[in-house]
Amino acid sequence: MPNRLQKALLSLALPAMLLLAGAGEAAEIGSHRIKFAAQNQKGHPQVMGMEKFAELVEQKSGGKISVKLFPGGTLGGDVQTISALQGGTIEMSVMNAGLLSGNVKEFAVVDLPFLFAKPEEADAIMDGPIGQRLAGMLPEKGLVGLAYWELGFRNLTNNRHPVTKAADIAGLKIRTLQSPIFIDTFNALGANAVPLPFPELYTALETGTVDGQENPFTLIETSKFYEVQKYATETRHVYNPQIVLVSKKFWDKLNADEQKLLQDAAVEARDYQRKVSREAAAKAVENLKAHGMQIDTLPEAEFEKIRETLAPVIAKHNQTIGEPLVQEVQAELKKLRAQN
Repeated sequence: MPNRLQKALLSLALPAMLLLAGAGEAAEIGSHRIKFAAQNQKGHPQVMGMEKFAELVEQKSGGKISVKLFPGGTLGGDVQTISALQGGTIEMSVMNAGLLSGNVKEFAVVDLPFLFAKPEEADAIMDGPIGQRLAGMLPEKGLVGLAYWELGFRNLTNNRHPVTKAADIAGLKIRTLQSPIFIDTFNALGANAVPLPFPELYTALETGTVDGQENPFTLIETSKFYEVQKYATETRHVYNPQIVLVSKKFWDKLNADEQKLLQDAAVEARDYQRKVSREAAAKAVENLKAHGMQIDTLPEAEFEKIRETLAPVIAKHNQTIGEPLVQEVQAELKKLRAQN
């Protein structure tokens, strides 16, 4: 009897043991090397988020997955990086979500001037159903979106004269993102919009190829644009959510547990990255003043003139993006503002 009982127990235990072994094998994390590229310099909150992500991946994978960072545009500008992600020569990047409008036109919605009034509004939209739906359009374009981080509110700098009213923008050669909305925005304001990859920007400012540029104050500080720009104006004309991207070619090589590990690390790093970004933004203005920049704020009447001037630009791009999506975003923002 004991032998029969032992055999019976063994016959029951063996499948369970095999099942557990199979589960253990499925959860096994393989060895992978990830190149993670971005435009900003070490010390910028974008790169601090990348560093946190790399640290989390190292911990969660027990050192099996390593993330090597390439900040400062060393692997090329954003447009070039998107192509490299699609081709699988770069595994990861983080960039302004609106830059994906060349691949998924709906992403241009986040570049509409004066869309977001504060960062928390963007968080709610991008972390919610709208942002997830946008990310869901990326895989067929060879990209996978993991999480939305922050760049911040963009402001104007130039080397010719203070900008204290809307008319002062006219005639300035302003470097913009390689994005139709940004080009149309500054051309409508009377400037000469010059789209350039970010790695070329400092030299363009230094040599006078362009008079100015527009970026968040934190980026202006960490990129040392105060060395080649005298005047800044707090315009806050666009808020940039960023998106952490993975090459789909690389993503498809990972098992489900490896994919979940990267997803979890990107979301965990998101909360840290937003926090340090907002802390840095609060200090950046005083730091820039200490470096000799003159920083002006436009009166509300001048902002109204800018909004009126840009109304046709916004209407034009609403059509390109799709009115239903724009209206959905506006409706969600109205709900958020009513709650506050």
